Amino acid sequence: MISNNNISSCSGRIAVFGATGHTGRFVVAELLRRGCVPVLVARDAARLEAFRQAVDQADGQPLETRVASIDDLSSLDRAFHDVAVVINCAGPFLDTAQPVIEAALRVRANYLDVTAEQGSAQDTFERFDSAAKEQNIVVAPAMAFYGGLADLMVTALMQGWDHADTLEIGIALDSWMPTLGTRLTGKRNTARRLVVAGGQLVPLADPLPQSVREFPAPFGTQDVMALPFTEIITISKHLRIANVNTFINLTPIKDIRNPDTPPPVAEDEYGRSNQVFMLDALVSRGDQTRRVTVRGHDIYAVTAPIVVEAAVRILDGRAKTTGARAAGELFDVRDFLNGLSPEHLAIEFDPVPSEYPATQ
Repeated sequence: MISNNNISSCSGRIAVFGATGHTGRFVVAELLRRGCVPVLVARDAARLEAFRQAVDQADGQPLETRVASIDDLSSLDRAFHDVAVVINCAGPFLDTAQPVIEAALRVRANYLDVTAEQGSAQDTFERFDSAAKEQNIVVAPAMAFYGGLADLMVTALMQGWDHADTLEIGIALDSWMPTLGTRLTGKRNTARRLVVAGGQLVPLADPLPQSVREFPAPFGTQDVMALPFTEIITISKHLRIANVNTFINLTPIKDIRNPDTPPPVAEDEYGRSNQVFMLDALVSRGDQTRRVTVRGHDIYAVTAPIVVEAAVRILDGRAKTTGARAAGELFDVRDFLNGLSPEHLAIEFDPVPSEYPATQ
């Protein structure tokens, strides 16, 4: 298991666009825990004020709120004009990413989002790399459970290898209580899913292939279906792996397809649900294989420490480069994963050669 290091704090101003949403609320709480100064941004003034009052009562410090919408570009400029980082938590990102990134660029603020939508992440990389480099800022989509976490894990697995033959990423959830935002994004995101085959991004077969996969405990043998998310886009951007596929077990798919499945319910002091998740990645090159397994609780809640850790590292100068980048390109993956474990994640590598992140 990866050992924990001292968690650094920050004092920069960070705008959270979509602050009143389910994930946005977790991000605001994590920013406050880390000593950052969040600026709460959302389109609904009444909800924004109610959320501000609730946070103020809990934290004891008044927070600034700003009303902004992608339908009013000048409102985005006003909302972001004096912040160092914009964290976009408002999906569908196929709709929000472009206008929010463009506003961030206009005010020279770094940009992070938490998209699981492949088309949005791909468009961000292709459209905004040059402009971000010119502004000397970072634009990083999918800094979340879907996308960024797998990218960090696989980048760690690939240390010492310049290429690999195959990568299989398995996602196992014991349930999936979807938020309203997840349901809206699912309706909006109708494009064919992409995988990597022969070193190229290609559409996944339709209907989505199903099979059986063996996960580490506690999940064991699971019926799965191919369902790639933004990790395909982030990993293929900077790692040479000939074939990359993602599978998810069928239990959460049944939940999310059921319109009567309720949204997440807070079960602990942090507001997390009791959902258990696992990310399990197996990479092969010739007759060599490497595996990393991550376990935790609540895929929405765990996104907050991931994206906030990225924001803090950008603010304190630990990003390796600028431009439109994936998590593994931006950060020292060993150090980043250490910052998430064991408080938020349990991470295990097999085998554990010296190139991998520090373990105990």
